[in-house]
Parts: sequence; C-alpha cells; structure tokens
Amino acid sequence: MSVTVHQFPCLSDNYGFLVRDDATGLAACIDTPDAPAILAELAKLGWKLDLILNTHWHPDHAGGNAAIKAATGATVVGPAEVERLTPVDRQVAGGDTVKLGETRFAVIESGGHTLGHIAFHDAADKVAFVGDTLFTLGCGRLFEGTPAQMWDSLARLAALPDDTAVYCAHEYTASNARFALSVDASPELKTRAEAIFAARERGEWTVPTTIGLEKATNPFLRAPLLKPGMAPHEAFGAVRAAKDAFKG
Repeated sequence: MSVTVHQFPCLSDNYGFLVRDDATGLAACIDTPDAPAILAELAKLGWKLDLILNTHWHPDHAGGNAAIKAATGATVVGPAEVERLTPVDRQVAGGDTVKLGETRFAVIESGGHTLGHIAFHDAADKVAFVGDTLFTLGCGRLFEGTPAQMWDSLARLAALPDDTAVYCAHEYTASNARFALSVDASPELKTRAEAIFAARERGEWTVPTTIGLEKATNPFLRAPLLKPGMAPHEAFGAVRAAKDAFKG
C-alpha cells in the first residue's frame, strides 16, 4: 500500500494537493482552492479523480467543488458545514473512515478554525492533511471555535506519530516564524527559523512539515511550556491572542 502526493502552489498562498492511491490509480484532491489549477494538474499527471476531500467550508478550500465535480464526476466528501457553501455527497465527521482505492483515511475532528473542521490521516503511509488547523510553526485563527476546542484539536494531531508528514494548506511559515521567535527563545526554534528564512529567500516550500518537528518548535503546541501555571487551553489561548495582535 502506498500513495503519491502531488503538491503545487495556487492562489496567493495556498497549496493544492492531489493524492493517488498507487494500487488502483484513483486520485483525490484535498480541498479545492483553485479549480482551474487543480484540473490543469490532473490533466498534466493523467490522474483519474475519484474524490474531493474537504477539510472545512471556507471558499479557498471548498469554492472549486462544483467546477471540479462537473469536470470529473468526483464524489464530494466533507464535514456538514461545507453545505453552507456547496453541496456534499457524503458528510463525514471525526471517527469516520474514507477509502480511496486501497488507501484508508481516518477522519480526525479538528474544529476551532471553523466549528466542523476535519483532517484526513492515512496511518499506513504516515501522511495527514490538516487544512487550516495546524500550520508549520503556526495554527489557524479561531474564526468560529474557542481556545479549548482548538487546543483539543491540536492535541489530537500532536498525538499522531512524530514521523507523520503534515500537509497544511498555506505558506505562512516565514511570518509564523517571526511570531514564534517573539514568544519562544529556544535554540531549536532559532535554528529552525533561520533555515526557514533562508529557504523562503530561495523560493523553496516549507510544507510538508512533521508532527515531531512541530511538537519541538511550534509555539502553539508548546504553549503550556511557554505559559507555565496556566491550564493548557488557557496557555494556548494566550499565545493565540498574542499572535492575533502581532505586528512583526
């Protein structure tokens, strides 16, 4: 069992992801930020799209569903909240399983950025598609959820094996690193931030990351260590509030 992940930039700072089950040749797109770009990549690769897997309802994640479904006949799978924007063929929530050929994705509840946000985890291939919940050195804004809900979601993701490759939906890492350095003086973070700034200067991507790397350096996952004496979700909330106000 194996999958091939094809990643490409689209819109201003999104990444598109196409995933191919190598046993059957069936493919899925993770969210639909840019329908023309996704369809062009599918044509270039010659892949047959079977599924559209949405993480949440925001237009830069589900806005291309209708056009891609019309062009490919793919089945749309996602949380119920996507119906706010566009129809869903199969609604899923945390604890469900989605099959792409012989590949099994576990659906992980990851609300906070939006209330019904989900992530897709392929344990056999050690990959997770996390939408806007966890970013490289960051996490999503709390547009709908509470700090407690988001902390619980991040904790579920942090419980995945350290070598899990994490595909997040945006290239926010340089700005995330600048904020991280303002709240965390760890040598590991400084070293990583310097590498990130150099990579971005070269035009290189910083996605995917890994669970282990984020646990070691991401200030949102390290919040209880950065804010001792506070409950974990309160510490997270304090760090998230600081990021929301950060101007650096």
